[in-house]
Amino acid sequence: MSKAQQSASPEAGGVAAAMSALILAVLLAALDQTIVSTALPRIAEDLNGFDDIAWVSAAYLLASTAVTPLWGKLGDMFGRKRLYLASTSIFLIASVACGLARNLPELIGARVLQGVGGGGMIVLTFALVGDIVAPSERGRYQGMFGSVYGVASIVGPLLGGVFTDQLSWRWAFLVNLPVGIIALAIAARALPAATRGAKARIDYLGATILAAIATGLVLITSFGERWGWGSPAIVGLIIATVALVPVERRAAAPVLPPAMLASRTVVFSSLIGFFANAAMFSVLVYLPTYLQIVHGVSATFSGIHMLPLVAGLVVSQSLAGRWAAHVDRLRAILLVGLLANLAGLLLLGTIGAATNTLVLSVYFLITGVGIGMVPMVVLTTVQNSVPTADLGAASAVVTFARSIGAAFGVAVFGTLLNTGFADRTHGLATAGGFDAARPDTIGRLPVDLRDTALDAFDHATATGYLWIAPTLAVGILLALFLKPARKTTETPRTPEPDPAKDAVPAA
Repeated sequence: MSKAQQSASPEAGGVAAAMSALILAVLLAALDQTIVSTALPRIAEDLNGFDDIAWVSAAYLLASTAVTPLWGKLGDMFGRKRLYLASTSIFLIASVACGLARNLPELIGARVLQGVGGGGMIVLTFALVGDIVAPSERGRYQGMFGSVYGVASIVGPLLGGVFTDQLSWRWAFLVNLPVGIIALAIAARALPAATRGAKARIDYLGATILAAIATGLVLITSFGERWGWGSPAIVGLIIATVALVPVERRAAAPVLPPAMLASRTVVFSSLIGFFANAAMFSVLVYLPTYLQIVHGVSATFSGIHMLPLVAGLVVSQSLAGRWAAHVDRLRAILLVGLLANLAGLLLLGTIGAATNTLVLSVYFLITGVGIGMVPMVVLTTVQNSVPTADLGAASAVVTFARSIGAAFGVAVFGTLLNTGFADRTHGLATAGGFDAARPDTIGRLPVDLRDTALDAFDHATATGYLWIAPTLAVGILLALFLKPARKTTETPRTPEPDPAKDAVPAA
C-alpha cells in the first residue's frame, strides 16, 4: 500500500471503528428487507390496505435495487464517505416517515425513500471496505457483512413479530433511528477522508434507464405470479425491460462502464452471485414458514430451529474470508461453497413431517455452510479485478445481480410452492375458511383433512428445493471457468475538491 493510501486510511483502531459503523448500517439495511414480513397482517389491518399490502415489501426491494448502480457510480466520482453519510441520513429520515405513516400510500412512499437510502448504504459499504483495507484483507472483512445478512434474514421476522405483538408494528421502523444515529456518528469520525476519482460526466439518462431496467426486473419477479406470468402487464414489462438494455449500452457515459461488463471475471462472478442468492433466499424466506406449518412450531421456535443454518453461515463466512486472502484459493472456495449449497438443497428436497429435529439440523448446517462461502468471495473477486477508482461501480454490479437474484429466487420458489400446494389440495378448496393460496389456513380444516393439506405443503416445499437446485449447477459451471485476478497493490485516488464545481452534466 502506498504512502498516499496510508494517509487516507484509518489506523488499526480506526479500522475497527469504521467497520463497526459499516456493520451497523448493513444490519439496518438488511433487516428492513425482512423485519416487516411478520408485521404485514397488522399493518394491513391498521391502515386498511389488504389489497396492496405486498407493496410494503416490494417498494423497498424495488427502490434499493434500482438505485444501487447510481450510488456506486456517484461514490466513485464524488467520494464514497460523503455519499455514504447522505444515504444513511435518507434511510433514517425515511424510517421515521414509515413509523409515522397514517395510511398505506404514505407508508409505501416512505418505503421507496427508505429503499433509496438502504441501497446506497449497502453498495457504498462494500466499496468503502475496498478503500479501507488492502486487497489481501478484503475477503476477511467482507465475510463479516455476509454473516450480517444471514443473521438479519433470521432475526428480522422474529423482531418484527415481537415489536408487533408487544409494542407496535411502527417500532419495526422507528428502531432504526437510535441505532442509525450511532452508526452515523461513528462513520463521520472513523471513515477515511473523502476522495474522488477523475472528472466525469453524470449520465442522467443512462441512470434513469438503468433504474427502469431494475424496476422492471423486480416487478416481474415480485408480481409475476400475482398478476399472471402471461398477463399483458408482465409481458409488457418483459418487452420494455429487454428493449431498454441496448439503449443503456449506447449511453455516452454509462453508469455501468462497458469495459467492466466485458470482463469475464465481473460477468461470471455476478452471475454466480445471482444464482447463489436465488438459492439462499428461497431457503431463508420459506424454511421458517415450512417449520411453522408442517412441524407446528411458533415463529420464535422456527428461528431457533434455524440456528444451525445461521451457525454454518457465520462460521463459513469467516473462514472463507480468511482463505480469500490467497487469490489462488478464490475459485476453490466458490466451488466448495456452491457444492455444499447444492448438497443442502438436495437434502432439503427429502424433508418431511417425519424428519426429526437432529436430521433437520444437519441439513440446515450443510446448507448454511454452502450459503456462507459464496457471496463475499464473489465480491472480493470482482473488487480485485478492477482499478480502485471503479470499486463503487464494481460493487454495484455484484450487489445489483445479487438483489435481482434474491427477488428471482423468492418469486420462483413461491410460484413452485403455491402451484404444487394448490394442485394437491384442489379437492379441499370447498372446506370452510381454507384457501389454497394461503397455507396458514390449514389450521381451519377439519382434523381428517388437515393431514392431507400438511402432506401437500410438505411435498410442495421439498419439490421446490429440487427444482431450485439446478441454478447452483449453473453457478458451479461458471466457477470452473472463472479466473480470479491477482491484485496486490492499489492505485490511490485523487484527494477530493468540491464536486459541485466539477460535475459536468451529460448532454
